[in-house]
Amino acid sequence: MRHNKKFNHLSRTSSHRKAMLSNMAASLILHKRITTTVAKAKALRVYVEPLITRSKTDSTHSRRMVFRQLQNKFAVNELFRDISVKVADRPGGYTRIIKLGNRLGDNADMCMIELVDFNENLLGSKAPTKAKSTRRRGGAKKATPAAEATTNKEVVAEEPVAPVAETKVEEAPEVENTEEETKTDDDKAKA
Repeated sequence: MRHNKKFNHLSRTSSHRKAMLSNMAASLILHKRITTTVAKAKALRVYVEPLITRSKTDSTHSRRMVFRQLQNKFAVNELFRDISVKVADRPGGYTRIIKLGNRLGDNADMCMIELVDFNENLLGSKAPTKAKSTRRRGGAKKATPAAEATTNKEVVAEEPVAPVAETKVEEAPEVENTEEETKTDDDKAKA
């Protein structure tokens, strides 16, 4: 009987499944992001997150236990040297699964699994967190709508306007001279 044995066999034998998860975990550790099917990504998350947790304590025993699972010394070095430093204060949830849609050939659900602390795009977009203030019943009074309108006008006024090509009009100081020259030419013609 198979009571309480619930995990995805991924249509593979036990040895094939272990080898595939080991290779995928090593690729994830080395490349920080891989594209695979959703079922494999969910199985990989269960496989790789305990390894990352074990890498937080850098000892010979934990290195040997991780190498026993990964069978890749470059991935083990990367895990203990770089990844464990970044995830030292994270209590868990080291991976993120982002769904990409369906594969063209067989319509399988595809996704991207990545290490959370290594996505520079998402890390850079985070706004700085403000200190949380305590909320009280008789707190600060709300700003009046007129005050809000003036602040909105100030913001609008401060927005940069599209640059207009400036055409320099040189004022010719010789304009008076040219008029005098034309007068003198006219006077000469009269004379």
